[in-house]
Amino acid sequence: MERQTQSPTPAERADVLAPLFDTHAHLDDERFTYDGGQEALIASLPAAGVRLCTCVGSDMRTSAQVVELARRYAFLYAAVGVHPHEAKDFREEDVGTLARYLTQEPKVRALGEIGLDYYYDHSARDVQREVFARQLDLAYELGVPACLHVRDAHGDTLDILRAARGRLPVFVLHCCSASLESARVYLDLGGYVSFAGPVTFKKAANLQQVARFVPDDRLLIETDSPYLAPEPVRGRRNDPRNVAHIARCLAGLRGVEPEALARQTFENGLRFYRIDLTA
Repeated sequence: MERQTQSPTPAERADVLAPLFDTHAHLDDERFTYDGGQEALIASLPAAGVRLCTCVGSDMRTSAQVVELARRYAFLYAAVGVHPHEAKDFREEDVGTLARYLTQEPKVRALGEIGLDYYYDHSARDVQREVFARQLDLAYELGVPACLHVRDAHGDTLDILRAARGRLPVFVLHCCSASLESARVYLDLGGYVSFAGPVTFKKAANLQQVARFVPDDRLLIETDSPYLAPEPVRGRRNDPRNVAHIARCLAGLRGVEPEALARQTFENGLRFYRIDLTA
């Protein structure tokens, strides 16, 4: 993928909101590590109002990397799993490794990101479906939440979720791209819905309609950084500090104060990831 330009300066960012929970980011990505700036960026997050951040793996290598980040920083958590792009490389022995992370690493809180991606088809669709269903079942067996990646595949994803009804883990539709009709079904199945940079885009009327519809207690926010930087920093390298822009956009769409939106989504993130800050 073509490398984007660097992140904006603090002066170009939204005013600080707190507390913010970026529930899905890829801080292990080379766009954060190639220039040696990863540690400084992570250290800057609390001052920007980002009290918590979940770093999400996409294959076995990056899953190991996000586990290590979560070990190193008190305010970082991790999710581990195999993305549909990498489903072709999934091996049955990976199930044991993922289970070990999820049961023995206290900062690893979810299985993800897992799902279906029919836009790129980097893995054959039947393989994607098989690997998705296997990991979804693992999440249920271990009693952990699942982070779902779905692109151009909502029909098959919902078929898999319906077939697993009764054995479904708690799940979140990460970086929502669903229609209102599909979003209703995800919610009916008990899912959370998370919004990233695209909800802020000027031509995102349909997605913004979904953002108005999601119940308060099922709403999450994320950056999916380094991808999908929101307005007004679109086209630059994204990072968790930009979750404030997403919070402000959603607050405007839903007719609430940004501070209230930040607090609600923070509490929802704690509930989804089963994080107890008083422990």
